[in-house]
Amino acid sequence: MKLAGLILAAGESRRMGFPKALLNYRGETFLDRLIGLFAPHCSPLIVVLGAQAERIRAGTMRAAAAEFVVNPDYTRGQISSLQCGLAAVPSGAESVLFTLVDHPAVSAETVASLAAIPAGERLLNIPRYGQRRGHPILISRALIPEFLAVPASGAARDVVHRHLAETGYIDVQDPGVAADIDDPEAYRALLGGAS
Repeated sequence: MKLAGLILAAGESRRMGFPKALLNYRGETFLDRLIGLFAPHCSPLIVVLGAQAERIRAGTMRAAAAEFVVNPDYTRGQISSLQCGLAAVPSGAESVLFTLVDHPAVSAETVASLAAIPAGERLLNIPRYGQRRGHPILISRALIPEFLAVPASGAARDVVHRHLAETGYIDVQDPGVAADIDDPEAYRALLGGAS
C-alpha cells in the first residue's frame, strides 16, 4: 500500500504555553517520537508547521525522515493545517495515516496495525480504546477532496460524521490513542504514567 503520513504540529499551543511538538516524552520530543513511529510505514511523511515553525524544525532530531510544509494560515485553525498537509500528499498515495502532534503516547503496535489495513477497505479507520476514539486515523484517498472542501468555519469531524457508516473502528489495548495532551495538567498526567 502506498501510504502517506501526516502529522499536524502547526498550532499555537496557547493552553500549554510551550510548543507541544517540543515537549519531551520518554526521552524525545512529541514530534520526534511520532516521526519515529510513522516513518517506517509512511512515504512521504508530511509534518505541517505554523506557529514557531523554525523553532520546532530546529528542535527536531528526526527532521531528515519527514517533509515539512508550513501553513501560512495556521491561525485559522486545525482544518486549515489539515488541508495544507493533504494538499501536499502525492497523487500516488492510496491512504493517509493522520495524527495530531499532541497524541505522542500511541504505541508502535497500533501504528503498525493501522498502516497494515488494505487501502480502500474503509473510507476511514479509527482506533478505539474502550469507548474512546482516538488517533492516528487512516484516511482513504477518496476522502481527500471532501476534507479540502471543508470551509474555514467547518471542521474535519464534519467529513467524519458524513461517513460513519463507512468507518471501521479498530479496538486496541492502547490508551495512548485517546491521550490528547492539550494543557499542563494532561502533560503531568502523561508523564506520571510514563514508564
